[in-house]
Amino acid sequence: MFKAILLEESDGKVSAKLTDLEESQLPEGDVTVAVEYSTLNYKDGLVLNGLGRLVRTYPHVPGVDFAGSVLESSHTDYKKGDKVVLTGWRVGEAHWGGYAQKARVKGDWLVPLPEGLTARQAMAVGTAGFTAMLAVMALEEHGVTPDSGEVLVTGAAGGVGSVSVAILSKLGYAIAASTGRAETHDYLRSLGATTLVDRAEIAEPSGRPLDKERWAGCIDSVGGSTLACVLPQIAYGGSVAAVGLAGGNKLDTTVIPFLLRGVNLLGIDSVACPLKRRLAAWERIVADLPVEKLDSLSREVALEALPDLAASILKGGIQGRTVVNVNA
Repeated sequence: MFKAILLEESDGKVSAKLTDLEESQLPEGDVTVAVEYSTLNYKDGLVLNGLGRLVRTYPHVPGVDFAGSVLESSHTDYKKGDKVVLTGWRVGEAHWGGYAQKARVKGDWLVPLPEGLTARQAMAVGTAGFTAMLAVMALEEHGVTPDSGEVLVTGAAGGVGSVSVAILSKLGYAIAASTGRAETHDYLRSLGATTLVDRAEIAEPSGRPLDKERWAGCIDSVGGSTLACVLPQIAYGGSVAAVGLAGGNKLDTTVIPFLLRGVNLLGIDSVACPLKRRLAAWERIVADLPVEKLDSLSREVALEALPDLAASILKGGIQGRTVVNVNA
């Protein structure tokens, strides 16, 4: 038997409870993992609240990330005792996830725990931090450098935003951190933000196809009208890495920034990211995300805290990263 958060659906409503499950209930897969830590992402908040039709089959164990040790494996790349990490591949949505003390998945979805990180630190990174690193890499590959000018990070006090600020600061970028929560200003400065931008300032587009060039690049986790506002403000040849839709999935804009300023809109997907790039991103995380900042932007909770926290993360009420100790 092992502990897990189990979601059940009744009369169209989804409820979550901490319960005991048997190993025989785990789904098919060629690697069984003793989970040590998971984490809370925006997508987990949606799943725990039964939103977005991300989960179609109940009962269900959520949790899109986990880190732990291999218990059993018939996969050629993994053996008992190996330390592993999982992010993405629709685990926690279409496949049972990491809010449990055991998980069974396809070995092809795993990566070895990066050397230099503990399982807890890997989950302080989690999908949010992994996505942030992919976004930074995409900006670099499209010519945005520390010499290019200020980089805007929207939703900066959230998971993706916090890790983005910490990484960009380590790399020497000037960072404009956008947030609607004044109480996070000191926190963002501690991560390396050089300018603070009230999210209301970039909440709605001006209506002009081009605005004053303000940002060399942007990592945007908000989407919607914020993204539509930012695109006309990107400097010539700059790029926006779009990583989320906390502010909505509609984009009402023009093609003018792309045609007259050569602006790039870069879509960042961490779910089905190929193995080679996935490993490269984890290597960069070890090199470019300061451990002391990673520790300062994360906190630890137990499994039973998740149902209450799920509503908070959807409302933008969670600062930084939340690590879930499944054995607490």
